[in-house]
Amino acid sequence: MNESTNRTAGLRRLTRNPMFWGVIAIAVLLLLNLIKDPGYLAISVNPANGHLVGNLIDILRASAPVLMISLGMALVIATGGIDLSVGSIMAVAGATSMVFLKDAGSDPGSAFAALGLSLGLAAVLGFVNGALVAFVGLQPFISTLVMMLAGRGLAKVITGGQNTNAENGTFRWIANGYAIGIPVVFVLAILVVILVGFVVRRSALGLMVEAIGINPKASRMAGVKPRGILLAVYTLSGLLAGVAGTFAVSTVMTVDVSRTGYQLELDAILAVVIGGTALTGGKFSINGAVVGALLIATLNKTVLFLGISSSATPAFKAIVIVVLCLAQSERVRAWFVRRKQRSAESGPLPQTALLKLDRDRQEAGA
Repeated sequence: MNESTNRTAGLRRLTRNPMFWGVIAIAVLLLLNLIKDPGYLAISVNPANGHLVGNLIDILRASAPVLMISLGMALVIATGGIDLSVGSIMAVAGATSMVFLKDAGSDPGSAFAALGLSLGLAAVLGFVNGALVAFVGLQPFISTLVMMLAGRGLAKVITGGQNTNAENGTFRWIANGYAIGIPVVFVLAILVVILVGFVVRRSALGLMVEAIGINPKASRMAGVKPRGILLAVYTLSGLLAGVAGTFAVSTVMTVDVSRTGYQLELDAILAVVIGGTALTGGKFSINGAVVGALLIATLNKTVLFLGISSSATPAFKAIVIVVLCLAQSERVRAWFVRRKQRSAESGPLPQTALLKLDRDRQEAGA
């Protein structure tokens, strides 16, 4: 009896974890693709270079930019804010690196210089967001919305409004290279996740971020300085958006200022919410952000693989996200449990009750 109770309690705890439903959603999407193509999950080794190839490898590669901006978004939302500018900052970082490399040499030094310049500018834009929120007192929605518009305009100014391409083997390797058979871009993304997760969970930073999100006034009275934390969080979000922009443009060594990072802030918010970070602030999950980013990448890949038209793509994605959010909702699950209990209580009568009812009818007829 105790074993059965413990098993039920363990299953209940598991279903209450938003990451569980994110993993289930990924599995369902992969199953849909598998039904269409039984070899969809196959991973093979390219005999020419020893690299792993397959649809799953493509999903890992595509998830890297979303993972970076989702990581920063999770920390920002945990403070009770939001960052709508990450997509535009991606475009700025990509534009900066491509314009620099277009006139620079193809040596590794130029690649590292372009990387440092683009990430530095992205961090500055994130710092401006943080300053507007922490010191000026603007609402995060307004300040980052302004930066979203200004950042896209800045990217157009940097490139002269034209798509810009460059060539540098080292920079291209960031997105197209492999390490022990796995795409370097995904390995780098996981290393960044581990580093950020170690810092926020092995120090007081994570607790202070959550304290600000739960109650800014109480956290201030407890000795936490919200301004410095907000400044750091928004700067980190901008820096990670710059990393995502680098990942995005290094794939094809071209920046499209109108398309690079376009609407990826929405994907980041969805990934964060799917992973269990509360939009009200005060709670965040690094692992959940990883699962959410993988789900978004899998969903985008599924849309292309199933041949869903571009006009129907938003509706398909919306349906998947809504179903997942309903599955995560404790209120919805409780409603199903109550309905099941009512069905059981009003189920068919036992055999003895049926026999008694039949005798009563016969006696009444007599």
